[in-house]
Amino acid sequence: MNHTSLPIVAAMNISAPKICAIIAKKNEYGKIEILGVGKANSPGVTRGVISNIDKTVFAIEEAVREAERKSGISVKNVYAGIAGQHIKSMRHKGYLMRDHNSPEIAQRDVDRLVLDMQKMVLPPGDEIIHVLPQEFTIDGESGIKDPIGMSGVKLEADFHVITGQTTAIRNIHRCIAKAGLNLVGLTLEPLASAAAVLNSDELEAGIALVDIGGGTTDIAIFQEGIIRHTCVIPLGGHVITEDIKEGCMVMRDQAERLKVKFGIALTSEAQDNAIVSIPGLRGREPKEISLKNLAHIIQARMEEILECIYLEIRKSGYENKLIGGIVLTGGGARLKHLNFLCEYVTGLDTRVGQPTEHLINGRGEVNDPLYATGIGLAIKPSKTPSARPKLNKKIAPPCTKQTITTTPPRTNTITTKITTNTPIVTTKWR
Repeated sequence: MNHTSLPIVAAMNISAPKICAIIAKKNEYGKIEILGVGKANSPGVTRGVISNIDKTVFAIEEAVREAERKSGISVKNVYAGIAGQHIKSMRHKGYLMRDHNSPEIAQRDVDRLVLDMQKMVLPPGDEIIHVLPQEFTIDGESGIKDPIGMSGVKLEADFHVITGQTTAIRNIHRCIAKAGLNLVGLTLEPLASAAAVLNSDELEAGIALVDIGGGTTDIAIFQEGIIRHTCVIPLGGHVITEDIKEGCMVMRDQAERLKVKFGIALTSEAQDNAIVSIPGLRGREPKEISLKNLAHIIQARMEEILECIYLEIRKSGYENKLIGGIVLTGGGARLKHLNFLCEYVTGLDTRVGQPTEHLINGRGEVNDPLYATGIGLAIKPSKTPSARPKLNKKIAPPCTKQTITTTPPRTNTITTKITTNTPIVTTKWR
């Protein structure tokens, strides 16, 4: 099918440790088709906030080039996500008095209430990211989700208002502009992730979406189809990497690879006799690390993060209203047996959310919690025709056979040894 026949959506997830670019389209059946995915390391992002403009711009350009090469499509306009410890949320109430002879309530009345919320006074340096209506009250009748078409004089509404630091928002705009792109929409990352991994039944039943990223852990609580609570915890996968680095006395990149390749969230599930051999520095002897000790380090830190998550759920007041329990997503959710540890700490049913709920080609590379935010950013604007980015130009699609120049693989290897008659397993250390 010709890509130009359907709207193209470009999404950018700017986070640590990787920046992800996704090019997608919505087909005639309402499903999303992923056309291209690009990734790049993001040393210029710290705990979800841009800390180095030039490094972030370079990573954005690299991720976009890869996505364009895979899709055969060049894009100019992108949607991006925002997260970080600076994100705050609050509840506010607004009302509107209508004339007795006015016709039924229309969308413009709701828009006026939202516009009034946009004018609320905030602390210096903050600005509003989202104003999300929760429930409406018409002439004293509360609990109304959709007031459009109803009659009434006094229209009231509860709003969930999400704010962020102006400097952090401007830095995202600046980096995307320097990369030669145009930012047309900014979405809170846990809201985007929820669009990718949750269905309507879960949103109605009550559920906590927990996005464990590299720098932060984002929480969004839904109940009766309405966003009820959002927050950001300044702990993510990076603290686990740092703990492994210090506890095992290895380099940071080695610690990250140990976590991703051999990490287990439950110590009881780790083999007692499994050893990982790490290449030494400049001819030194390899360092042997017990996978049991590695699991001890990971479980200790993950328990702390999960306790913080459970505390936020209790503070929200919806602890006993989450019929759907908890859905874990993000790069940190890839740790083996993390769902069981979460159930043990919180007492709530837990599953790992794969971002394939609304996808046509939901297998392969994108079948990974790491891509939940990026895919969610592609899904949300696709529901708003007026907000879709325009197709810039068509470039030659990738050939079936390509010659790609890459750096040669390192000769160092990780060797997993089991102290029994089990044969040694050797994997490339990339």
